[in-house]
Amino acid sequence: DYFIGQIRKNLHVCLCFSPVGDGFRNRARRFPALVNCTVIDMFQPWPKDALFSVGKKFLSTVDLGTDKERDVIERFLPFSFEAVNKATIEYKKKERRSVYTTPKSYLELIKLYKILLEDSRSDASAAISRLDNGLSKLREPS
Repeated sequence: DYFIGQIRKNLHVCLCFSPVGDGFRNRARRFPALVNCTVIDMFQPWPKDALFSVGKKFLSTVDLGTDKERDVIERFLPFSFEAVNKATIEYKKKERRSVYTTPKSYLELIKLYKILLEDSRSDASAAISRLDNGLSKLREPS
């Protein structure tokens, strides 16, 4: 009895759910105590300088060209993320549906940018090699 009382007094559990998608809604429906008997902390949006420093850290290993080009790209990512946040407010007003952007969404944006950049570079290098091969064929005497 003493042991159970101490556990009830001192045990704290932290559950982290993303509001994105149907998972949280389904869990809240199945287990109403998740909402009724808990404290829900909604995190405030990241400030622009935090988005900038996170983007800068995650893009530090990627070749982005000159320092000026790198700076422009690193500054554009937080701007685009904030533009999406503003667009979600308008979307909620017009469509009466919520769209959530989370820190994970920002990290996914950076990851997607890196994947698309690599794909574009591989496509460009394939096109360059095809062009070189074609030019070498044209230069060969018949």
